[in-house]
Amino acid sequence: MTFLISGRRVLITGGTGSFGQTMVRRLLDRGVEEIRVLSRDESKQDSMRRLLGDERVRYHVGDVRDYESVLQASRNVDFVFHAAALKQVPSCEFFPIEAVRTNVLGSANVIKAADRGGVESVVLLSTDKAVYPVNAMGMTKALMEKVAQAYARNNPDSAMTVSCVRYGNVMYSRGSVIPLFVEQIKAGRAPTVTDPNMTRFLMSLADSAELVEHAFAHARPGDIFIRKAAACTVGDLADATCRLFDVPTKLDVIGVRHGEKQDETLASREELTRADDFGDFLRVPFDARDLNYSLYVSEGELVEGPTEDFNSANAPRLDVPQIMDLLRTLPEIRAELALRDPVLAC
Repeated sequence: MTFLISGRRVLITGGTGSFGQTMVRRLLDRGVEEIRVLSRDESKQDSMRRLLGDERVRYHVGDVRDYESVLQASRNVDFVFHAAALKQVPSCEFFPIEAVRTNVLGSANVIKAADRGGVESVVLLSTDKAVYPVNAMGMTKALMEKVAQAYARNNPDSAMTVSCVRYGNVMYSRGSVIPLFVEQIKAGRAPTVTDPNMTRFLMSLADSAELVEHAFAHARPGDIFIRKAAACTVGDLADATCRLFDVPTKLDVIGVRHGEKQDETLASREELTRADDFGDFLRVPFDARDLNYSLYVSEGELVEGPTEDFNSANAPRLDVPQIMDLLRTLPEIRAELALRDPVLAC
Protein backbone atom coordinates (compact mmCIF):
# COMPACT_ATOMS: atom_id res chain seq x y z
CA MET A 1 0.00 0.00 0.00
CA THR A 2 1.23 3.49 -0.87
CA PHE A 3 0.58 6.60 1.17
CA LEU A 4 -1.56 8.55 -1.31
CA ILE A 5 -1.31 12.20 -0.32
CA SER A 6 -1.84 14.11 -3.57
CA GLY A 7 -4.86 16.37 -3.27
CA ARG A 8 -5.36 15.65 0.46
CA ARG A 9 -5.32 17.86 3.57
CA VAL A 10 -2.95 17.23 6.47
CA LEU A 11 -2.65 18.72 9.96
CA ILE A 12 0.76 18.62 11.66
CA THR A 13 0.84 19.53 15.33
CA GLY A 14 4.19 20.87 16.45
CA GLY A 15 4.75 21.62 12.79
CA THR A 16 7.45 24.23 13.36
CA GLY A 17 9.77 21.68 14.98
CA SER A 18 12.38 19.57 13.23
CA PHE A 19 10.03 16.67 12.47
CA GLY A 20 7.23 18.95 11.42
CA GLN A 21 9.32 20.98 8.99
CA THR A 22 10.73 17.83 7.42
CA MET A 23 7.24 16.39 6.97
CA VAL A 24 5.92 19.66 5.54
CA ARG A 25 8.59 19.71 2.84
CA ARG A 26 8.08 16.04 1.96
CA LEU A 27 4.31 16.44 1.72
CA LEU A 28 4.59 19.56 -0.43
CA ASP A 29 6.82 17.61 -2.82
CA ARG A 30 4.14 14.91 -3.00
CA GLY A 31 1.39 17.26 -4.17
CA VAL A 32 -0.59 17.76 -0.97
CA GLU A 33 -3.53 20.16 -1.32
CA GLU A 34 -3.16 21.81 2.09
CA ILE A 35 -1.00 21.47 5.19
CA ARG A 36 -2.06 23.02 8.46
CA VAL A 37 0.72 23.73 10.95
CA LEU A 38 -0.44 23.99 14.54
CA SER A 39 2.06 25.30 17.10
CA ARG A 40 2.41 27.81 19.92
CA ASP A 41 5.35 29.73 18.47
CA GLU A 42 4.21 32.51 16.15
CA SER A 43 7.82 33.61 15.58
CA LYS A 44 8.81 30.19 14.22
CA GLN A 45 5.64 30.16 12.13
CA ASP A 46 6.56 33.52 10.62
CA SER A 47 10.09 32.30 9.82
CA MET A 48 8.70 29.12 8.27
CA ARG A 49 6.14 31.09 6.24
CA ARG A 50 8.83 33.31 4.76
CA LEU A 51 11.21 30.40 4.16
CA LEU A 52 8.71 28.15 2.36
CA GLY A 53 6.64 30.78 0.59
CA ASP A 54 3.98 28.20 -0.27
CA GLU A 55 0.27 29.10 -0.08
CA ARG A 56 -0.65 25.47 0.54
CA VAL A 57 0.72 25.78 4.09
CA ARG A 58 -1.70 27.38 6.57
CA TYR A 59 -0.53 28.36 10.04
CA HIS A 60 -2.64 27.98 13.20
CA VAL A 61 -1.44 29.45 16.48
CA GLY A 62 -2.67 27.15 19.22
CA ASP A 63 -1.76 24.59 21.84
CA VAL A 64 -2.63 20.89 21.94
CA ARG A 65 -3.49 21.44 25.60
CA ASP A 66 -6.47 23.49 24.39
CA TYR A 67 -9.06 21.19 22.81
CA GLU A 68 -10.88 23.98 20.98
CA SER A 69 -7.75 25.17 19.16
CA VAL A 70 -7.01 21.59 18.05
CA LEU A 71 -10.62 21.09 16.97
CA GLN A 72 -10.58 24.19 14.77
CA ALA A 73 -7.35 23.11 13.09
CA SER A 74 -8.68 19.55 12.57
CA ARG A 75 -11.81 20.41 10.62
CA ASN A 76 -11.95 18.99 7.08
CA VAL A 77 -8.50 17.38 7.14
CA ASP A 78 -7.78 13.82 6.04
CA PHE A 79 -4.63 12.99 8.04
CA VAL A 80 -3.15 14.19 11.33
CA PHE A 81 0.51 13.84 12.28
CA HIS A 82 0.90 14.61 15.98
CA ALA A 83 4.47 15.76 16.71
CA ALA A 84 3.81 18.41 19.39
CA ALA A 85 5.43 17.36 22.67
CA LEU A 86 7.69 18.24 25.54
CA LYS A 87 10.79 16.26 24.59
CA GLN A 88 13.66 17.36 26.82
CA VAL A 89 14.30 14.68 29.46
CA PRO A 90 15.78 16.94 32.18
CA SER A 91 13.10 19.64 31.87
CA CYS A 92 10.34 17.02 32.08
CA GLU A 93 12.00 15.69 35.26
CA PHE A 94 11.70 19.13 36.86
CA PHE A 95 8.18 19.80 35.52
CA PRO A 96 6.47 16.40 35.15
CA ILE A 97 2.93 17.77 35.36
CA GLU A 98 3.68 20.00 32.35
CA ALA A 99 4.80 16.87 30.48
CA VAL A 100 1.51 15.17 31.41
CA ARG A 101 -0.53 18.15 30.19
CA THR A 102 1.20 18.22 26.80
CA ASN A 103 2.23 14.64 26.07
CA VAL A 104 -0.77 12.82 27.56
CA LEU A 105 -3.75 15.18 27.79
CA GLY A 106 -2.69 17.09 24.67
CA SER A 107 -2.47 13.85 22.71
CA ALA A 108 -5.93 12.86 23.95
CA ASN A 109 -7.21 16.22 22.70
CA VAL A 110 -5.71 15.55 19.26
CA ILE A 111 -7.38 12.12 19.00
CA LYS A 112 -10.73 13.44 20.27
CA ALA A 113 -10.68 16.43 17.90
CA ALA A 114 -9.69 14.25 14.94
CA ASP A 115 -12.51 11.83 15.70
CA ARG A 116 -15.03 14.66 15.81
CA GLY A 117 -13.60 16.17 12.62
CA GLY A 118 -13.91 12.96 10.58
CA VAL A 119 -10.17 12.43 10.08
CA GLU A 120 -9.12 9.21 8.30
CA SER A 121 -5.86 8.51 10.10
CA VAL A 122 -3.87 9.89 13.04
CA VAL A 123 -0.21 9.04 13.60
CA LEU A 124 1.33 10.01 16.95
CA LEU A 125 5.07 10.43 17.40
CA SER A 126 6.54 8.39 20.25
CA THR A 127 10.07 7.55 21.38
CA ASP A 128 12.28 4.70 22.54
CA LYS A 129 12.14 6.30 25.99
CA ALA A 130 8.54 5.05 26.25
CA VAL A 131 9.83 1.45 26.61
CA TYR A 132 10.68 0.58 30.22
CA PRO A 133 10.51 4.32 31.03
CA VAL A 134 12.52 5.69 33.91
CA ASN A 135 11.95 9.41 33.27
CA ALA A 136 8.86 11.63 33.08
CA MET A 137 9.26 12.25 29.37
CA GLY A 138 9.31 8.51 28.61
CA MET A 139 6.47 7.79 31.05
CA THR A 140 4.21 10.39 29.44
CA LYS A 141 5.04 9.12 25.96
CA ALA A 142 4.24 5.58 27.12
CA LEU A 143 0.89 6.87 28.39
CA MET A 144 0.36 8.60 25.05
CA GLU A 145 0.76 5.23 23.34
CA LYS A 146 -1.77 3.75 25.78
CA VAL A 147 -4.23 6.57 25.04
CA ALA A 148 -3.94 5.81 21.31
CA GLN A 149 -4.43 2.08 21.86
CA ALA A 150 -7.34 2.67 24.25
CA TYR A 151 -9.12 4.60 21.51
CA ALA A 152 -8.67 1.66 19.14
CA ARG A 153 -9.82 -0.81 21.80
CA ASN A 154 -12.88 1.18 22.87
CA ASN A 155 -13.96 2.27 19.37
CA PRO A 156 -13.72 -0.89 17.24
CA ASP A 157 -16.20 0.43 14.68
CA SER A 158 -14.51 3.79 14.19
CA ALA A 159 -13.62 4.78 10.64
CA MET A 160 -10.53 6.57 11.97
CA THR A 161 -7.22 4.74 12.37
CA VAL A 162 -5.05 5.82 15.30
CA SER A 163 -1.47 4.53 15.40
CA CYS A 164 1.95 5.45 16.79
CA VAL A 165 5.51 5.52 15.51
CA ARG A 166 8.42 4.99 17.88
CA TYR A 167 11.90 6.28 17.08
CA GLY A 168 15.35 6.61 18.62
CA ASN A 169 17.61 9.67 18.56
CA VAL A 170 16.93 11.71 15.44
CA MET A 171 20.14 13.24 14.16
CA TYR A 172 20.25 17.02 14.03
CA SER A 173 16.71 17.44 15.31
CA ARG A 174 16.20 20.45 17.55
CA GLY A 175 17.68 19.85 21.00
CA SER A 176 19.63 16.74 19.94
CA VAL A 177 23.27 16.19 20.80
CA ILE A 178 24.92 16.50 17.36
CA PRO A 179 24.13 20.22 16.88
CA LEU A 180 25.46 20.74 20.41
CA PHE A 181 28.72 18.96 19.54
CA VAL A 182 29.07 21.07 16.38
CA GLU A 183 28.41 24.30 18.27
CA GLN A 184 30.98 23.39 20.92
CA ILE A 185 33.61 22.41 18.35
CA LYS A 186 33.06 25.66 16.43
CA ALA A 187 33.55 27.57 19.69
CA GLY A 188 36.85 25.75 20.31
CA ARG A 189 35.46 23.73 23.22
CA ALA A 190 35.54 20.02 23.92
CA PRO A 191 32.19 18.25 23.32
CA THR A 192 30.35 17.60 26.57
CA VAL A 193 29.54 13.91 27.04
CA THR A 194 27.41 12.43 29.81
CA ASP A 195 29.01 8.96 29.69
CA PRO A 196 31.17 7.87 26.72
CA ASN A 197 29.86 4.29 27.02
CA MET A 198 26.19 5.29 26.91
CA THR A 199 24.53 3.91 23.75
CA ARG A 200 21.87 5.49 21.55
CA PHE A 201 20.04 4.67 18.32
CA LEU A 202 20.69 6.92 15.32
CA MET A 203 18.04 7.90 12.79
CA SER A 204 17.97 10.69 10.22
CA LEU A 205 15.05 13.08 9.87
CA ALA A 206 14.37 11.57 6.44
CA ASP A 207 14.19 8.09 7.99
CA SER A 208 11.79 9.33 10.65
CA ALA A 209 9.55 10.89 8.00
CA GLU A 210 9.53 7.62 6.03
CA LEU A 211 8.46 5.82 9.20
CA VAL A 212 5.47 8.17 9.53
CA GLU A 213 4.53 7.64 5.88
CA HIS A 214 4.83 3.86 6.36
CA ALA A 215 2.42 4.09 9.29
CA PHE A 216 -0.10 6.15 7.30
CA ALA A 217 0.05 3.56 4.51
CA HIS A 218 -0.04 0.37 6.57
CA ALA A 219 -1.47 1.09 10.03
CA ARG A 220 -4.31 -0.78 11.60
CA PRO A 221 -5.98 0.70 14.69
CA GLY A 222 -3.66 0.66 17.71
CA ASP A 223 -0.49 -0.32 15.84
CA ILE A 224 2.95 0.88 16.92
CA PHE A 225 5.52 1.09 14.12
CA ILE A 226 9.27 0.98 14.71
CA ARG A 227 12.07 1.54 12.25
CA LYS A 228 15.06 -0.67 12.83
CA ALA A 229 18.13 1.43 13.49
CA ALA A 230 21.80 1.06 14.21
CA ALA A 231 23.34 2.40 17.40
CA CYS A 232 26.61 3.81 18.69
CA THR A 233 28.18 4.97 21.91
CA VAL A 234 27.97 8.63 22.78
CA GLY A 235 31.76 8.72 23.04
CA ASP A 236 32.17 7.38 19.49
CA LEU A 237 29.61 9.89 18.21
CA ALA A 238 31.56 12.77 19.75
CA ASP A 239 34.83 11.32 18.41
CA ALA A 240 33.38 11.03 14.89
CA THR A 241 32.14 14.63 15.00
CA CYS A 242 35.56 15.90 16.11
CA ARG A 243 37.28 13.97 13.32
CA LEU A 244 34.87 15.32 10.71
CA PHE A 245 35.78 18.86 11.73
CA ASP A 246 39.48 17.94 11.84
CA VAL A 247 39.99 18.78 15.51
CA PRO A 248 41.65 16.62 18.18
CA THR A 249 39.22 14.40 20.06
CA LYS A 250 38.98 15.64 23.61
CA LEU A 251 35.79 14.97 25.57
CA ASP A 252 34.40 16.84 28.56
CA VAL A 253 32.66 14.12 30.59
CA ILE A 254 29.91 15.77 32.68
CA GLY A 255 28.09 12.72 34.08
CA VAL A 256 24.61 11.33 33.52
CA ARG A 257 21.83 13.93 33.58
CA HIS A 258 18.47 13.66 35.36
CA GLY A 259 16.40 10.73 34.12
CA GLU A 260 18.85 9.32 31.57
CA LYS A 261 19.32 5.60 30.90
CA GLN A 262 22.55 3.91 29.90
CA ASP A 263 20.86 2.23 26.92
CA GLU A 264 17.54 2.77 25.15
CA THR A 265 15.01 0.18 23.96
CA LEU A 266 12.97 0.43 20.76
CA ALA A 267 10.97 -2.78 21.31
CA SER A 268 10.58 -4.92 24.40
CA ARG A 269 10.87 -8.70 24.17
CA GLU A 270 7.15 -8.92 25.02
CA GLU A 271 6.37 -6.73 22.00
CA LEU A 272 8.74 -8.66 19.75
CA THR A 273 6.80 -11.85 20.54
CA ARG A 274 3.77 -10.53 18.66
CA ALA A 275 5.46 -8.10 16.26
CA ASP A 276 5.26 -8.32 12.45
CA ASP A 277 8.60 -7.92 10.68
CA PHE A 278 8.54 -5.79 7.51
CA GLY A 279 12.29 -5.81 6.94
CA ASP A 280 13.21 -2.23 7.79
CA PHE A 281 10.13 -1.84 9.98
CA LEU A 282 8.42 -3.62 12.86
CA ARG A 283 4.69 -3.44 13.52
CA VAL A 284 3.56 -4.11 17.09
CA PRO A 285 -0.22 -4.70 17.19
CA PHE A 286 -2.15 -3.74 20.29
CA ASP A 287 -3.72 -6.28 22.62
CA ALA A 288 -7.34 -6.39 21.44
CA ARG A 289 -8.67 -8.58 24.27
CA ASP A 290 -11.33 -7.24 26.61
CA LEU A 291 -11.37 -7.71 30.37
CA ASN A 292 -12.95 -11.18 30.21
CA TYR A 293 -9.61 -12.94 30.34
CA SER A 294 -11.10 -16.37 30.97
CA LEU A 295 -12.35 -16.40 27.38
CA TYR A 296 -8.76 -16.34 26.09
CA VAL A 297 -7.30 -19.23 28.09
CA SER A 298 -5.67 -21.76 25.76
CA GLU A 299 -4.13 -25.15 26.29
CA GLY A 300 -1.17 -26.79 24.68
CA GLU A 301 2.48 -26.05 24.21
CA LEU A 302 3.48 -22.42 24.63
CA VAL A 303 5.67 -20.95 21.89
CA GLU A 304 8.79 -19.31 23.22
CA GLY A 305 9.40 -15.77 22.05
CA PRO A 306 12.53 -13.63 21.88
CA THR A 307 14.64 -13.59 25.01
CA GLU A 308 16.09 -10.10 24.45
CA ASP A 309 14.70 -6.65 23.81
CA PHE A 310 15.75 -4.70 20.72
CA ASN A 311 17.91 -2.10 22.42
CA SER A 312 20.84 0.16 21.68
CA ALA A 313 23.24 -2.20 23.45
CA ASN A 314 22.48 -5.23 21.22
CA ALA A 315 21.56 -3.39 17.99
CA PRO A 316 24.10 -3.30 15.14
CA ARG A 317 26.92 -1.08 16.47
CA LEU A 318 28.46 1.60 14.26
CA ASP A 319 32.18 2.28 14.63
CA VAL A 320 33.71 5.74 14.30
CA PRO A 321 34.35 5.63 10.50
CA GLN A 322 30.78 4.40 9.93
CA ILE A 323 29.40 7.19 12.11
CA MET A 324 31.45 9.71 10.12
CA ASP A 325 29.99 8.38 6.87
CA LEU A 326 26.49 8.65 8.33
CA LEU A 327 27.07 12.21 9.55
CA ARG A 328 28.26 13.23 6.07
CA THR A 329 24.79 12.36 4.73
CA LEU A 330 23.21 15.09 6.87
CA PRO A 331 22.64 18.36 4.96
CA GLU A 332 23.32 20.38 8.11
CA ILE A 333 26.70 18.73 8.64
CA ARG A 334 27.68 19.23 4.99
CA ALA A 335 26.73 22.90 5.23
CA GLU A 336 28.78 23.38 8.42
CA LEU A 337 31.78 21.61 6.89
CA ALA A 338 31.55 23.73 3.74
CA LEU A 339 31.60 26.90 5.85
CA ARG A 340 34.62 25.71 7.74
CA ASP A 341 36.58 24.17 4.83
CA PRO A 342 35.13 23.19 1.43
CA VAL A 343 37.57 20.28 1.31
CA LEU A 344 36.09 18.77 4.48
CA ALA A 345 32.59 18.80 2.93
CA CYS A 346 33.63 16.45 0.14
